[in-house]
Amino acid sequence: MATISENIQQLHGRIQRACLQASRPVHSVTLLVVTKTFGADDVRQAFDAGERRFGENYVQEGVDKMAALADLRDRTEWHLIGPLQSNKTRVVAERFDWVHTVDRLKIAQRLSDQRPPHLPPLQVCLQVNISGEATKSGLAPAEVADVARAVAALPGLRLRGLMAIPEPAATLDGQRVPHRALATLLAALNRDGLALDTLSMGMSADMDAAILEGATLVRVGSAIFGARPRPVT
Repeated sequence: MATISENIQQLHGRIQRACLQASRPVHSVTLLVVTKTFGADDVRQAFDAGERRFGENYVQEGVDKMAALADLRDRTEWHLIGPLQSNKTRVVAERFDWVHTVDRLKIAQRLSDQRPPHLPPLQVCLQVNISGEATKSGLAPAEVADVARAVAALPGLRLRGLMAIPEPAATLDGQRVPHRALATLLAALNRDGLALDTLSMGMSADMDAAILEGATLVRVGSAIFGARPRPVT
């Protein structure tokens, strides 16, 4: 059985191959290590293998891991990549570095208001329901431009780009379609004057398609840590 370090090395090789296929520089894609349900010891192993960016789906689980890894906090970057409810915005504004799942202006306003003034602006992405799934969170593509302009004006935040979790597809070509749509949406925002640089898209199963369509940040957990050990309630 491969170690976490070996899996990370293999994953970076996969990223490199996808970048070469897309005629993109390897450094244009950042790996976000998704640590949902995996313990602090696993995170430390990934840190020892060279990773510095970690993503959590659940606010309290992320906060607990930050506390357990307090000695690494000034050398790590923590991203919230799961749903964010209004009653959790304060702790997120105080503790996290990035939020990928801003899907309404109210949440963004609360994060901005609650971001401590001694910290740099909270880096945020708007979550887009790019496949139009009824069960998925996120803004409809038609809503994104207005919300993006409003969020970009908030003082406690820095709007970095867009995030999506597309509907699964069986083929590479099928996977590329929604990622291409998200990239097109980001390009339109930039043409309208927003200086956005982040496309948070692609996970273990569809990372190659996402990179081919311009992903700048891929969110990967199972390809590093293996099957998730337990459900989170």
